Amino acid sequence: MTTELPTRVTGGCLCEKLRYTINFPKDHDFLRGASTCQCSQCRKQTGSLIYRVQKVPRSSFEFTAQSTLKIYKASPPNSRGFCGECGGLLFWAADDEDKISVCVGTFDDDVLQKYGRVLTYAERHLYCVNDIPGVTDHLSGNKYKEDDE
Repeated sequence: MTTELPTRVTGGCLCEKLRYTINFPKDHDFLRGASTCQCSQCRKQTGSLIYRVQKVPRSSFEFTAQSTLKIYKASPPNSRGFCGECGGLLFWAADDEDKISVCVGTFDDDVLQKYGRVLTYAERHLYCVNDIPGVTDHLSGNKYKEDDE
């Protein structure tokens, strides 16, 4: 693993019918962009206790294949993008915001092998009002009851 910063990454869902590329802005703050969410909606949608994302400008995110893209609005005006074929969750985004939070688990394996620490290390933990005591206590960094923005 390297501390080199990526300029471009690729990813997609399990069946690969959804594929994307992220071209990071030169000034992208990878530490600030990384966060976890412990809200009950993210927990239920992902099946994981901790949902981990990298938040990027929408203009840097581009689908290269999107034939099975579905949008679910668990809490309008927020959108969750997932594959209608395999069910893989790719992103969460507030409709009125210029950013998109991309699930780091959907980055391609070679990307994670090379840049995993840079892309996934989070010190911002959101919606900890729903954290699981004794399970998520180990996370280092700042924990917020809701969003920190």
